[in-house]
Amino acid sequence: MADNITVTGDFVKAHRHAVFQGIFSTFRWHNPNLLSFYEVTKLIKPEAESYKGMQVIPVKQIIGSENRYHDFSSAFYPMNTHLERRWESIDAAHLDDVVLPPISVYKLGDTYFVRDGNHRVSVAKSRGVEFIDAEVVELTSKIPLEEGITLNEIRKRVVAYERQRFMEQFNPTYLPMDRIVFTAPGSYPEMVNHILVHKYFANQDSPKEMSFEEGAVSWFNNVYMPIANAIENEHLLSEFPGQTEADLYMWLVRRWDEMKRVDALATENDAAKAVKSEIKTSFLVRWINYLKAKLSRK
Repeated sequence: MADNITVTGDFVKAHRHAVFQGIFSTFRWHNPNLLSFYEVTKLIKPEAESYKGMQVIPVKQIIGSENRYHDFSSAFYPMNTHLERRWESIDAAHLDDVVLPPISVYKLGDTYFVRDGNHRVSVAKSRGVEFIDAEVVELTSKIPLEEGITLNEIRKRVVAYERQRFMEQFNPTYLPMDRIVFTAPGSYPEMVNHILVHKYFANQDSPKEMSFEEGAVSWFNNVYMPIANAIENEHLLSEFPGQTEADLYMWLVRRWDEMKRVDALATENDAAKAVKSEIKTSFLVRWINYLKAKLSRK
């Protein structure tokens, strides 16, 4: 039977690994926590769910958790001392060769997120166990995931996928797509909505139905470009390192809509001036925040 000294020592060692990982991650501006299942699925928007039953899965491909991602490091070491009693009981069961219940996971691509059994995974990883029994529910998505991926990388893949979908669906040779480049997920679908809304109102004064291509060209000339000019006139791109003209277009559209609820005569130039006047942080602070965002796991 496993003795208390051994299991306590195992927890202390695992917790120490988590502390060191946190320190090293701070120096490297990495998020030391596990990936959050909900943050990931909010980005990739899984298309379907299916029950796969009991399987033996690779422990190293478990990269996140449904609700305990703050309790364990990205390597699944215990980050909090309140986990000690439960962690040590699982460790003792391993030492005594007790067969534990299977964990429960979501599968996304080639990776897994723990629904139930976080402590069992933590102990297994600490002990170098390669495989673990799991009840698997698989979610399908067009965005590939793999071991070691970060939220920043997932965001970039989502944006790239959305851009590719837009290009394939609309073949926008009539738009300067080298200029219209977004960095935030959801922006390309939102741009399509902007075009459709503009097309709808333009059709009110048109004797014939405008095509999507015609509506897109009209939107670019009459909506996008005036806002882009306002961005240039106020030198907003220099105020927001890492953001593109298209990113700021989307931000100014929202700000302009807010202003028009108060003043129907507000213009895109008013919105640009308002954004610039609201900037309170220094240029240096904004660059530091940009670099942190660029280098962070988040």
